[in-house]
Amino acid sequence: MNASVQPMPFDAAFLDARAAARAVDLVMPMMTASLDDPRVGQSGFLHVVIMHPLADPQRHALEASILYEASVGDRAKWDADYAAYARGKAEMAWRTRMDGHAACALYPHLLRQGMQPLWGSVYAHGIAVGVSGANPWFDEAFAGAVAYALRAVAKEGVQSIVQP
Repeated sequence: MNASVQPMPFDAAFLDARAAARAVDLVMPMMTASLDDPRVGQSGFLHVVIMHPLADPQRHALEASILYEASVGDRAKWDADYAAYARGKAEMAWRTRMDGHAACALYPHLLRQGMQPLWGSVYAHGIAVGVSGANPWFDEAFAGAVAYALRAVAKEGVQSIVQP
């Protein structure tokens, strides 16, 4: 797994790049086990992008708002730029504040110039995650699992203060 952690200008109490890495690590066994299943996808690779929930799409640049991203599989063997696709999917969810499938199918009028109408992202409880490399319905499932794992990690942080 290749991962990228960036310092964030956002002051989140229970969410940082380490929490995001932990969430991806929790979901990683499911994702890696799926790479050999052609029904999930044919590429054998995945890329995950998590947007920082405190970043405001009206005020913050996309690159500065990426909390964490990780690749599964050898990037040198990629047959497409899965990172670019995952970033685009995460950006769509982040900017529209909805899952990519809903944005593409029901709200295409909210897509900005240059956005690819690709789904495989979720927006859950303020957390936008995009995944690319599998079929879009599985990209969406992996993105949802990561978003909910990240929410659980943040809840764990709260719990550690409330009940030490």
